[in-house]
Amino acid sequence: MRFMVIETFRGGDPAPVYARLAERGRMIPEGVRYIDSWVEEGGGRCFQIMECERRADLDPWIEVWADLADFEVVPVVDSATAAEKFGR
Repeated sequence: MRFMVIETFRGGDPAPVYARLAERGRMIPEGVRYIDSWVEEGGGRCFQIMECERRADLDPWIEVWADLADFEVVPVVDSATAAEKFGR
């Protein structure tokens, strides 16, 4: 499954996240694959696509970053899959 992970940086400040990332890496657990990410132009949020078997597989990763950001996790499918599922 793929998930859009929306991180909202505490205080709107991405600097602590980037500092930890530089020091420790992404700290992604076994079975979770980072696909890509985009950062809101103002720096307040990051949007990541992650892939894993179950939503719960993301929990260990979220826990190591939860002091610096709040997380929303949304299951997503690509446009072609959505067209097959919801198209007429």
